[in-house]
Amino acid sequence: MVSTAKPESSWFVYILQCCDNTLYTGITTDIDRRVREHNSSTTGSKYTKSRRPVKLVYQENAPSRSAAAAREFQIKQLDRIDKKKLITKNPA
Repeated sequence: MVSTAKPESSWFVYILQCCDNTLYTGITTDIDRRVREHNSSTTGSKYTKSRRPVKLVYQENAPSRSAAAAREFQIKQLDRIDKKKLITKNPA
């Protein structure tokens, strides 16, 4: 019998809240690892490096890397108020 169930997404879009209360949006295949990297002194992003610690406040599944990147772009175009609404509606 062939399964018609969709496999779980291997890509995620996420939003982090930085210690200065700014928001950072990214994509990854492993959210826990990526948050640890953002909080690490050796890896992460240039943006979050000086804004640690960061906290995961939002995540959503994406079916592919390209879909995750497209959604990341959409979220980055939102103003802070709309990002906060998104976070409140679907917290991590």
